[in-house]
Order: sequence, then C-alpha cells, then structure tokens
Amino acid sequence: MRIEDAIQFIRHKELSLAGPSNWADLGCGSGTFTTALAHYLQPGSVIYAVDKEIAADLKIPVPAGIQVKTQELDFVKEELPFEQLDGIVMANALHYVKEQSAFVERIGRCLRPDGRLLLVEYNTDKPVPTWVPYPLSYPSLEKLFKAHGYQHIEMIGERSSVYGNADLYTAIIRK
Repeated sequence: MRIEDAIQFIRHKELSLAGPSNWADLGCGSGTFTTALAHYLQPGSVIYAVDKEIAADLKIPVPAGIQVKTQELDFVKEELPFEQLDGIVMANALHYVKEQSAFVERIGRCLRPDGRLLLVEYNTDKPVPTWVPYPLSYPSLEKLFKAHGYQHIEMIGERSSVYGNADLYTAIIRK
C-alpha cells in the first residue's frame, strides 16, 4: 500500500491527540503504517516501530518533530517493554497471533486507561497458511475485544485487497 493510501485508510479523529503521545507499531515491517500514523501525531510524539527483524537500512519517513525508535522484538513471543502507551497500531499483524485472547490481555497492560488500538486486518475468518494463519473478520474482532472489556470498537475504513482474498478493514478500539 502506498503511504498516501495508508494515511487516508487510518484517518480518524481519535488519532489526533491534543499533545505529544507515545505509540507502538507492532509488526511495523517497512514502516508504511508507522509513517501514516505519524501524520496524525503532534510534534514531540514517539512511535516505537517493532518487528522481529528490522532491516539495517530501514528509513521511516515521518513529519518533523515525530521520533521513531526501532526495536527488534518478536511481539508474539516476547514480553512487551511498554507501559502507559497512548496507542498501539497493528497493521496486518494480529493475524499472526495464535492465542489472540491472551495477546489482547498483554497489549491492554501496555496502554493507558484511555489508550487506543488501531488495527488493519483482512475481513475474513478463512486462513491463508503462512500469510494469514489466524485471520480475524470484523465481527470476530468485535467479539474478541468486547470479551476483554473494550466498549468502543469501530470500523473506520474498508478497501479491496490487492491479493483479492478478502477486503481489508481498519478499526479503532478503546475501553
């Protein structure tokens, strides 16, 4: 996805907080959604771009005043070193987590009480081995997060996938 498309795909008023904020992008890959998120944050904000392997030459372009700190970490298997985050973004990453219920508990402990989750996923429950092993359609996502006490679960965007298997959706979630 092009960065301009990603910026539009995640657009939501809840990303624009009044002051600097701290976010983590779990499964950041090439940083497309790290860059997209940065366009909505205030100067002084920090985004922790986390992935199992970070390319040595990875450059994530962000607006002036936004800091990106890369961190090699297997977010599925390793403990997350964050607390009191304003938000977590996971773009095409939650579908790699087999034990999603336990994972939702883990990431919830990293967030401030008013923290948000921004998720991009395929709108299907049908696995595609290797690439989308544990998919989460929007109805399944709602059920999962409601079971963990999240009250606000909102689909904010939907678009066709270039792979054609299922549409992509974006959701914002908070307690």
